[in-house]
Amino acid sequence: MEKSVSLKEKNRVRWLTVTGLFMALNIVMSMSIFSIPVPGGHLYLCDLIICTASLLLDPIAAFIVGGVGSFIGDMIFYPLPMFVSLVTHGLQAVVISLIAHSGQKESGKIQFSRSLVATLVGAVIMVVGYTLGKTFVYSTFEYAMIKLPFEIAQALLGVVGSLLLCFKAGLLGIFRKMELN
Repeated sequence: MEKSVSLKEKNRVRWLTVTGLFMALNIVMSMSIFSIPVPGGHLYLCDLIICTASLLLDPIAAFIVGGVGSFIGDMIFYPLPMFVSLVTHGLQAVVISLIAHSGQKESGKIQFSRSLVATLVGAVIMVVGYTLGKTFVYSTFEYAMIKLPFEIAQALLGVVGSLLLCFKAGLLGIFRKMELN
């Protein structure tokens, strides 16, 4: 006798699958292969994944993608700042998700203006968190200041890229249809 899958179980499996997929993308984008070389390091594309996932997912899933995914990526590829990544990207993801979804109940959909504000606030959290974190990890304020323009560029790349993916490329609409089925 076949057991039918309830809608609640189906949604739980979908939540776990999508969260895991975004977390895997975040980890992969933490690799130097998928980064842009800049003086003194790399510009990583993981912020694009973190911001996109945070606009699409609930705060818990966003934390798993942003915080845990970044922690694992750093643990594998560059372990020194892994705890900075856990806290900074985790907080960034949760705040973006909370702001982006705060007006969703009234309108039924995520608004572009709210998403723009959410990702910009998330960018500030990322830049400040990494600047303070690098000061602590490397014990030098000067090193953190040298990296500051690249942190800002990485954050803005995440903001612009995620908004383009969600609103112009139609990822938000695809995701909304997937949730309803």
